[in-house]
Amino acid sequence: QVQLVESGGGLVQAGDSLRLSCTASERTFRTYAVGWFRQAPGKEREFVAHIDWSGGTTYYVESVKGRFTISRDNAKLTAYLQMNSLKPEDTAVYYCAAQVLSGSDYRTEYDYWGQGTQVTVSS
Repeated sequence: QVQLVESGGGLVQAGDSLRLSCTASERTFRTYAVGWFRQAPGKEREFVAHIDWSGGTTYYVESVKGRFTISRDNAKLTAYLQMNSLKPEDTAVYYCAAQVLSGSDYRTEYDYWGQGTQVTVSS
C-alpha cells in the first residue's frame, strides 16, 4: 500500500558526499521503521542502515559506521541517508524499505520497497 521513492543518487568522486532521500506516499509511514539497503554489481543485497519509527534507535553495517547517518522527518514522510567520505566500494543501487511491525528483524524483515537509486563513486 505504501509507495516509496528514492532520490539523490549520482556519480561522485571518492571522498565526496551524497544525501539520499526516501519519500513515502502515505501517512502510515510515520509509524514504520525504515531501512536502507544496497546491491552492488555481482553481489547480494546488503543491509546498510535502520531507524525506528521515532528516530530514537539506529543501526548500521560496520563498513559505513562513522561515515553514513540515517535520519527521518516524519512531517515530510521522508527518510534520509547522509553518506560522507564515499569510497568506490560504496557503489551500488541503494533501496529504502519500510517495516510495519515493531520488533521485526532490522536486517531482513521489511514490507515495502522502493525502486532504487544508483550511487557511483569513482576513484
